[in-house]
Amino acid sequence: MTDLQNRVALITGGASGIGAATAKLFAERGARVVIADLQEERGEELAREIDGSFVRVDVTREADVLAAVDAAVERHGQLDCMFNNAGFGGALGPIDETTEEDYDITMDVLLKGVFFGVKHAARVMKPQGFGNILNTASVAGLTSGYSPHLYSVAKAAVIHLTHSTALELAHWNVRVNCICPGIIATPLAAGLAADEERMGRFRDFAAGAQPVERSGEPTDIAEAAAFLASDNASFITGHAQVVDGGVSLGRPWTRQASWITKTRPISVYRPPGR
Repeated sequence: MTDLQNRVALITGGASGIGAATAKLFAERGARVVIADLQEERGEELAREIDGSFVRVDVTREADVLAAVDAAVERHGQLDCMFNNAGFGGALGPIDETTEEDYDITMDVLLKGVFFGVKHAARVMKPQGFGNILNTASVAGLTSGYSPHLYSVAKAAVIHLTHSTALELAHWNVRVNCICPGIIATPLAAGLAADEERMGRFRDFAAGAQPVERSGEPTDIAEAAAFLASDNASFITGHAQVVDGGVSLGRPWTRQASWITKTRPISVYRPPGR
């Protein structure tokens, strides 16, 4: 079990989904957690549940991210982990129907919000001489065909931002990594108004879409985040950790063409005289 005793973690998008699962797990492992989100009621409720704190943050506003980082440091004296996790699905539809407004809000949340988080975490971590930064990317940033255009582009940029800033910040003993989730059962993935029935259908779909025959859960990503935030990962930086049940590998064996998967005898070449 990873130990996060007395670590201070700031988690954006921490009120629900992957962020909430991570906040709970970090608290269970001993971390002092600051939840940053736009969902005030949900965020404050979760903060009370885990004995953490909540700060309202719009990650598209640099002043909000700056204030959240400063609040974590003022409350706890340091910042050990910054998890830039806030996100949404972004612009949908064909490229020729995507508006400038669609582009701006997608990139503002998914890329600029991460940039602000990395920037202001670095601002406090470099002087203190330690820390680690985690960014939520996606398998959509590694290969095409899993998400809308701009979501994929933004997540690819998050991966590259992770690589680039890891090179800079290693000198100050600050690690930068990202996590690339696959098909994870969250309201964001299943639809914002997803109820239990819809979530059940989504899990059934996910179970058949990847080699590991179950849906990914927020706790799967939380466990990866806990590992990367811990001393167990002290020699890992600039890494894009894929947590996707194998979906990015290709179609599950059981869904490939029958001529590939069926059992049949094969001819074996034998040299003459053998």
